[in-house]
Amino acid sequence: MADTAKHKVVTRFAPSPTGLFHIGSVRTALFNYLYARQNEGKFILRIEDTDKARSKMEFEEDIKGGLKWLGLESDEFYRQSERTEIYKKYLQKLLDEGKAYLDDKAIRLKNPNKKVIFNDIIRGEIAMQTDDVGDFVIAKNLDEALFHFTVVVDDFEMGVTHIIRGEDHIPNTPRHILLQEALGFNTPNYAHLPLILGTDRSKLSKRHGALSVNEYRAQGYLPEAILNFIAFIGWNPGGEREIFSKEDLVKEFSLEKIQKGGGIFNIERLNWYNGQYIRKMDTGKLAEDLLTYMPESWQSKAKESSEYWKKIVSVEKDRISKLSDIKDGIDYFFEEPEYNKEKLSWKGSSLDKTKQHLQAIVNMLKVLPEGELSPEQIKQAVWDYVEKEGRGEVLWPFRLSLTGRDKSPDPFTVSSILGKQKTIQRLEHAIAKI
Repeated sequence: MADTAKHKVVTRFAPSPTGLFHIGSVRTALFNYLYARQNEGKFILRIEDTDKARSKMEFEEDIKGGLKWLGLESDEFYRQSERTEIYKKYLQKLLDEGKAYLDDKAIRLKNPNKKVIFNDIIRGEIAMQTDDVGDFVIAKNLDEALFHFTVVVDDFEMGVTHIIRGEDHIPNTPRHILLQEALGFNTPNYAHLPLILGTDRSKLSKRHGALSVNEYRAQGYLPEAILNFIAFIGWNPGGEREIFSKEDLVKEFSLEKIQKGGGIFNIERLNWYNGQYIRKMDTGKLAEDLLTYMPESWQSKAKESSEYWKKIVSVEKDRISKLSDIKDGIDYFFEEPEYNKEKLSWKGSSLDKTKQHLQAIVNMLKVLPEGELSPEQIKQAVWDYVEKEGRGEVLWPFRLSLTGRDKSPDPFTVSSILGKQKTIQRLEHAIAKI
């Protein structure tokens, strides 16, 4: 490995703009970013768009937008399609020196058919014979250099010291080293990351919950949660700690601690991480961010009464795992709940008895002071009655009258948010239904 004290660390993330920025690519970007920042080095974003037929600007913008949202800012940016003259110069050099030749309208490298040995920071020494590769194509012509050639030239020109990429590139590395030797370049350090697998240990795909970065963003995943989750796929600093900020990851990251075997992508784990980061958010900021995930009519009501909305958020932030979950469980805070009267009764209890319990709660709430009431005040007002008559018998119809739902926060919390008058109104509506 290069002496990083003498040579500034330079890493690069080099995606092809032929598709959306996928979650699997985030780890490659992240590990390159972390290693560069940890060593006070340079992190380069290089768009490898030499495939003119498949490369699209919309995909480049998607990659750049995804990296910006994740907070993985690059120090330098390059686009291979703008570097044709540089490649041309080095191609001509190989042709002039007899190390490459033109054949069948393509430029091929003369392969010395040797064994290539290189040290991989993650996997140790790797040796591969290159005679089965033959004289491989490095350009269609002087103006159209191909992947193997452009990568080697760019890594040299940009001073890349560490190439951190997926293990699917291991078979390419001997070709790259042959090119480096032919061009008189130093060989950088290599670290080939293990594959990311689904929970069934097959290749990661959409059926495992793996989507593009912008799809996760649209669903309400937080960038901090995605980075924390992705960092732990195939890497672990040791210890029990699980929550790491980007700054923490920069301090703790180590290429040597990356495992050789495939890392598992588990969407439930990502949901857990996202939930943890949601709970750490300031309630006011969270309330603002959640608005876009709600129907417009709810948004209007939330904006009209920001304190009411913040109360709802303070309760719901412990119940959601992504921002888009918010719309699934809070309809009763913005609309009158709908339910069949039969649903009001607790198991085996009669409607007459249920009506009696609801009327008793109304009577107890009416004597409470006007203004804001805490969940504890409401609970204290009715608890003796609840204990005497049975929790299920009383609390089930109480909660259902307010929410219309089998599952929701407890009726004391809901009552406190709705307020005394709205709570009594809904209870009386339930009584009238019976």
